[in-house]
Formats: sequence, structure tokens, C-alpha cells
Amino acid sequence: MKMIKAVIRPEKTDEVVEALAREGFLALTRVEVVGRGKQGGLTVGEVVYDELPKSLLLLVVPDEEVPRVCTIIMETARTGRFGDGKIFVSPVEEAYTIRTGEAEL
Repeated sequence: MKMIKAVIRPEKTDEVVEALAREGFLALTRVEVVGRGKQGGLTVGEVVYDELPKSLLLLVVPDEEVPRVCTIIMETARTGRFGDGKIFVSPVEEAYTIRTGEAEL
């Protein structure tokens, strides 16, 4: 299993969550965060915004579903402008359901 962490524009979050749900990926965690990318934030005139609002989506999916989920996120979240976000994929070694104590892997 893999953990997909997607940092996206907050205005695209609902659209991405709905697209994932339509494709059967219902389980996720959504967190409102702030951050900046390689550009170091946003400069408007003399004002520098070095921490911009973003949404962080966390999903755990089977290895074979990673390309599909990443494609859904990229196609739905993309505006073509700086700040569209980033997707990180990492292995999940263990997972447990708290209510039952069952191992998920």
C-alpha cells in the first residue's frame, strides 16, 4: 500500500475530492495548511506572501492504484499556473483499524 499526499490549491479541493469519489476513492483525509513552493511565495507589488493557503489530501491506496489516483488529482487540480501543488507517494508499512484492532495489510 502507498500513502499519497497531495498539496493542492484550496479552491480546487472540492473538485478533486468529488473526482476521486466518482472513481471509488472515498477514504481520504483533508487538512487545510499553509506553505510555499520553490518560488518562495507570491509577490504583489511590494507585498510578499510567503505562506499561501493550501489543502493537503492524504489517501492510502493499493500499489496498483497509485498511477490512477495521481492522474485524477493532477488532471482535476491543474490550472497551469505556479502553485498548482505537488504529489508525494510513500510506502505504508502497517495500518490498523482502531475500532477493531485489525491489521489492514
